[in-house]
Amino acid sequence: MTRRRNKPQLAAAGLWCLLLTLTGCGRAQPADDWPRTLSAYGLFAGNGSTQQPTEGVIPYDLNTPLFSDYTTKHRFIKLPPGQHANYHDKEVFDFPVGTIIAKTFAMRLDRTNPNSEEQLLETRILAHRPEGWIGLPYVWNREQSEAILQPAGGTVDVRWIHEDGAERTNNYLIPNMNQCKGCHRVGRPMSPIGPRARHLNRDFAYSHGSENQLDYWSRIGALTGAPSPQEAPRLAVWDDPETGTVAERARAWLEINCAHCHHDQGPASNAGIDLMTSQTVPAKIGVFKSPAAAGRGSGGLSYDIVPCKPDESILVYRIASTEPQVAMPELGKRLVHTEGLTLIRQWIREMKPDNPHPATQ
Repeated sequence: MTRRRNKPQLAAAGLWCLLLTLTGCGRAQPADDWPRTLSAYGLFAGNGSTQQPTEGVIPYDLNTPLFSDYTTKHRFIKLPPGQHANYHDKEVFDFPVGTIIAKTFAMRLDRTNPNSEEQLLETRILAHRPEGWIGLPYVWNREQSEAILQPAGGTVDVRWIHEDGAERTNNYLIPNMNQCKGCHRVGRPMSPIGPRARHLNRDFAYSHGSENQLDYWSRIGALTGAPSPQEAPRLAVWDDPETGTVAERARAWLEINCAHCHHDQGPASNAGIDLMTSQTVPAKIGVFKSPAAAGRGSGGLSYDIVPCKPDESILVYRIASTEPQVAMPELGKRLVHTEGLTLIRQWIREMKPDNPHPATQ
């Protein structure tokens, strides 16, 4: 199949204004303070089209990844020379100033073939500076030879063969710099989301062979203070029944897709629900909880979650929608994750109303 090239439809108006004023902490920085090209970071061999990391750049993966319109993701961390991250049992690891976290979004052109060619869409950079973390979107060019900083974000038309053999299309959305803060804000500052023990506690296929990521990071001096993988927390893999119950896998899906906003310090804390897997109080995750505000977002339904009745649950209604002001998550979604929605519906359907902890059954 011939590779389809990026055709970003970038919003030009206000781009330089964004470039001059937006940062992860909301303070102005000069335009030349940020690399204009992804290659300037030295993360990848060659022009980066193969996503092969250079020496010192650590590839990694998560037990349950964020759904982003069926794109695949390539994740990398580059620590400052001679420095390491500090382990934390529950929160994001403590990374030193100078850390670079990169996540490349790509569309596999034939999802029936795991070895199919990919179209690189964007690489998002989280850079840890003395004043805090900042988010920077880099959009891959048509030649797939370089990604260019685009503070205003944009869109890319993509076309692929889905698992069912049907051809699908999407106008993939690339968030602007300001939108990065919408998900990566904990309290006021920005923060990474994925690099937590429970997400990273899994094997990864390194060039030398498969090894647990926590063990590998500790062995090479990139992480200090980590226990053995057997003693560290581990999140279920949402689509692998061998890793957890329906409830555990559904809660894992909700944490990575929704809890970056819906927790006690998140941007959507006023909604009154906490979708972190650590939350076990039924009302706190939405069971028989009335919505914070009525209107289109509630779909005329009375409760966020109604045990045994997914069709009466606002949570299902919003995950199943792509309509603005209704769809959840709000950012980075133009398609419904049909498989994830099926899991959430099953979890709610199997809840027992008389169970004191239906969220964890």
